[in-house]
Amino acid sequence: MKKRFLGRSGLQISPLVFGGNVLGWTADEATSFQLLDAFTAAGFNCIDTADMYSRWVVGNEGGESETLIGRWLKSRGGRDKVIIATKVGNEMAPRMKGLSKPYILRAVDTSLRRLQTDYIDLYQSHLDDATVPLDETLEAYQQLIDNGKVRAIGASNYSGPRLREALTVSEAHDWVRYESLQPNYNLYDRAEFEDGLRALCVEQSIGVIPYYSLASGFLTGKYRSAADFTKSPRGAGMAERLNDRGLRILAALDAAAARYDATPAQIALAWLLAQPAVTAPIASASTVAQLKELMRGVQLELDDETRAALDAASR
Repeated sequence: MKKRFLGRSGLQISPLVFGGNVLGWTADEATSFQLLDAFTAAGFNCIDTADMYSRWVVGNEGGESETLIGRWLKSRGGRDKVIIATKVGNEMAPRMKGLSKPYILRAVDTSLRRLQTDYIDLYQSHLDDATVPLDETLEAYQQLIDNGKVRAIGASNYSGPRLREALTVSEAHDWVRYESLQPNYNLYDRAEFEDGLRALCVEQSIGVIPYYSLASGFLTGKYRSAADFTKSPRGAGMAERLNDRGLRILAALDAAAARYDATPAQIALAWLLAQPAVTAPIASASTVAQLKELMRGVQLELDDETRAALDAASR
């Protein structure tokens, strides 16, 4: 499995990141272990999660995904063979959120206990926190690096100006900098990332690991009418995508899939991997069959004509 460097962090990750939001949600413990086993057995190595996954599920309180990953790591061993990426800052409970230094230093220890490990490879700010000075947040991360609890840091959901400001602060203090960005970016959702963020990431050698790589499942092609919305827990959100532009994108994916003997999801992932600055898309699967489909997708290389057709349909 050919790996890619994540920014200037020194971390090398496979061209697909497993999205751990399903662990403890649509995948129970047994299924979670099967998914992680299949993912790593195929040569992939990066697992993305967050402390608040999956707090939105009735009966959950957050931390379920990290806990399952920790149990899997303990039972399988080989901690040095996987890259664990998690996040901090999203609300876990009242007064338990944000990117203040005291909160980050508490939250990282809780995540480490759940993950049953001594260090986190990539620790990410889940959301920008405008109530806390960037100096305070980055000083906390530098302390974690110095203490060996974290190897590299990343940002998620940052705007271009805020990411640039954070990079300037890190440089001024000679502190660790954000080496990765996790934006919402896919063949349907393009504008926010491509309008400024992409150029900044290329300029600063920031690794990009997009989430919602398949637009919450829309780009798999399984939602083509209102009757399809009941196919998954995410189906209710598909109505806003099922418009003229969305149908053009699906048609272009269908044409490319036929050309490459592939599926729309595989084509959508291959398109992402061909985009400037993208290191590896994040994608989730709730079954091993779904996961195998996704893993095959990142091995495709689309020709210029196919990429142009997809660009035109999604413009």
